[in-house]
Amino acid sequence: MKKPIFADICLLFVTFIWGTTFVLVQNAIGLLEPFSFNGIRFLAAAFMLLLWLFIFERKQLVFLNIRMFASGVFIGFWLFLGYAAQTIGLLYTTTSKAGFITGLSVIFVPLFSMFLLKQFPSRNAVIGVSIATFGLFLLTMTDVSSLNIGDGFVFICAISFALQIIFTGKFSSKYPTLLLTVIQISTVAILSIISAFLFEDWRKSFNVEILLSKNVIIALIITSIFATALAFLIQTNFQKYTTATRVALIFAMEPVFAAIAGYYWAAERLSYSALFGCILIFAGMIFAELPANKFPSLKKNKSFQG
Repeated sequence: MKKPIFADICLLFVTFIWGTTFVLVQNAIGLLEPFSFNGIRFLAAAFMLLLWLFIFERKQLVFLNIRMFASGVFIGFWLFLGYAAQTIGLLYTTTSKAGFITGLSVIFVPLFSMFLLKQFPSRNAVIGVSIATFGLFLLTMTDVSSLNIGDGFVFICAISFALQIIFTGKFSSKYPTLLLTVIQISTVAILSIISAFLFEDWRKSFNVEILLSKNVIIALIITSIFATALAFLIQTNFQKYTTATRVALIFAMEPVFAAIAGYYWAAERLSYSALFGCILIFAGMIFAELPANKFPSLKKNKSFQG
């Protein structure tokens, strides 16, 4: 199997993990506040990866220098800012609007790639992004109300996640995967813990009854191992074999998997428009994967090919 195809499958698996754990996280942050939850989640994931690094991949440490450390912190900062802005935004806006605005990162990634990296998406990718964006609207926007400050924070979240995708692709081909992932995740953990002390009742993080409650402990174990340590290790390792735009399209499947998980685990029901939105997101992802020679009319402007 070709590396780009295998990379896309692995990234789709990551998206599946994130989507299916959404319900677990929602249940957990009802007891343990978001920054505190993310601080513990990312700290546990960083500890596991650091342990693996020192036991099995110690040779990667020879590549550690100021530039690599700064690159990992830089990626981690954008990932943290995405989570932080989304958390604040959800205090003021609806989950459906937040889901759609966060999904706009699928548009921001190719735009920022053009300006920051001079990488131009293919025509198929542009059409796929357009289809997926409309699908996101149908899936998430059950209510259309006026914009508020929460929407602005979630907009910052979408920009942050887009930049995290772009810079992960930029740096993942330069530095060892595990070491770069450890630095990135540790950065998110430290910034989340600081935010918890500043903005939340951090004492709950030391409350044994809360930490060992079923919803919290299950969510922390599953998300720290699978949705954080494994997921970001896979992203950092395989993104070097594909484009940032394709990664963004694959990640646009997260609300689809979340909707499916909600249907089976939380008895949530999808409207016909939401179901059609799921189909469009999937169709957009597939369309972007198709080679341009399948659609000769799309090859006319060669300067637009990525």
